[in-house]
Amino acid sequence: MMVIERTVRTDTPLDQVWDYLSDFTTTTEWDPGTVRTVLLSGDGGTGTEYRNTSRFAGRETELVYVVQEVEPQQRIVLRAENKTLVATDTMTMRAAGSGTEVTYHARFDFKGVAKYLEPLLKLPVKKLGDEGERGLREALGRL
Repeated sequence: MMVIERTVRTDTPLDQVWDYLSDFTTTTEWDPGTVRTVLLSGDGGTGTEYRNTSRFAGRETELVYVVQEVEPQQRIVLRAENKTLVATDTMTMRAAGSGTEVTYHARFDFKGVAKYLEPLLKLPVKKLGDEGERGLREALGRL
């Protein structure tokens, strides 16, 4: 298992940050690994499904994320699984003065052969987290 956790502070108000991040299709604007994310079904609430295509370590992979939990303007949890990975993404938001603090927590549970490659993936996953933090900060700052 590998975890990326980053906290970003922005001057953008909580309601705007929530509206932006609770629509997972915005990952194409701030997540450097995302090639595209499309809404498959739902309205953003529990059970909503998104197809995410990402490029990581030179390979393109597809995951269907399903919204597991929603606490409006506080927290959203999404989970995806394919033959090599279970990914759980949790975004927690809170007002911080007139702005917002966002904590993005991504957990990767590798399966099958990928599990044995995990030690080799630590640096690329850290780089992905660093680039994601920068992308998130910039995107939220533009809102």
